[in-house]
Amino acid sequence: MTETGTNHGGVAGDQLRAFIERIERLEEEKKVIADDIKDVYAEAKGNGFDVKILRKIIALRTKQPHEREEEEAILDLYKHALGMVSGSE
Repeated sequence: MTETGTNHGGVAGDQLRAFIERIERLEEEKKVIADDIKDVYAEAKGNGFDVKILRKIIALRTKQPHEREEEEAILDLYKHALGMVSGSE
């Protein structure tokens, strides 16, 4: 067998190389997408939006309603326990 098609130590070189190359391409695509997202945040900031809050909203939108409600209830409980809510002192 040739160098590219050999099976060294139980590892198929061509198949391994194909996986590695696919992962490398996807990593590059991921970088391009991350740069595009960064540009959108910069544009939103330039239009007066608070990027930190936008990130929080996006994180909230990825959760199911019951997950958001549970998280908000626990956060509220903790805030009350720490006296961070007006009228809780």
